[in-house]
This record gives sequence, structure tokens and C-alpha cells, in this order.
Amino acid sequence: MQIKDLIPWARKDHAPDPKSDDQNPIATLQRDMNRVFEGFWNRVGDFDWPWVGGEAKSDVVETEDHVEVSIELPGMEMKDIEVTVTDDMLTIKGEKKIERQEEKKGYYLSERSYGAIYRTIPLPPGVDGEKADASFKNGVLTIKLPQTPEAQAKVKRIEVKNA
Repeated sequence: MQIKDLIPWARKDHAPDPKSDDQNPIATLQRDMNRVFEGFWNRVGDFDWPWVGGEAKSDVVETEDHVEVSIELPGMEMKDIEVTVTDDMLTIKGEKKIERQEEKKGYYLSERSYGAIYRTIPLPPGVDGEKADASFKNGVLTIKLPQTPEAQAKVKRIEVKNA
């Protein structure tokens, strides 16, 4: 006798009917557990997390004369943020540390919260990093990078005609 002879669905003469999963308690349990976990992760995904996968939410907009990058950094202060630019890459680093301790009659509370952000954003050719300007207001970092006159001159508008 082999082990597979002891498992009812492993034997060919007792193969489960695929249509009978509704009556199979294990299949029903599996389906119910899947629903619970899917529902949980769907609800967690609806929260407005500032960092997803270590990255902050950001917007990059290119206009005729500059590139503007906005990135949400809630809970951070200006002293926690470092912005660097190279010829073709903008790098934003930040780290938030919040510690709170409270001691009153009958209890002691100690909370710590840490969060870090590291984001690199590729820049289009012709951005003048020397003249970059950054501002931080209400938890949003905004960086304006002007384009060089040469890069602006290379832009050519093409007229779209009716065919």
C-alpha cells in the first residue's frame, strides 16, 4: 500500500467532482479565508499612506521653461530634508524621528515613530541644476528646476492638421 492510496482524492476512482466545491468544507473554508484577507488588504490600500514601498507621493511637471517636482513629506521639518541635484538626477532624502514620553500618576507612556524617504527622480536633458529653487510648506516640498535657454530653443512646435 502506498501513501497516495490513503488519500481519497488521489485515487482515480474517488476523484472529487470539480462542481461539488460548494459542498466541500475545506474548499469553502479556503474561499472564505481568501475573502477575509482580500477584504483586509483592499481596506488597507484605501488609507492615504504617505510612503508606499519607501517612496513618497510625488508629482513631476515639465513646462516650457522649467521642471517642477512636488513631493509630500508629512510630519517632516525642513531640517530633516536633504535635496541634491546632479546633471540628470534629483535626489531627495529625509528622515523623521518622533519620540514622546509621558509619565503621570499610575502609568508611563513612551512612543517612538521613525520614517525615512529616499527618492531619485531622473531629469530631462537641459535642466539647470545650479539655479534650482526649493520651498517647503505644509508638508509639501516643491522644487523648481529651470531649463537652460539651449534646451528651450530645441523645443519645436509641430502643427497638427486635419487629415
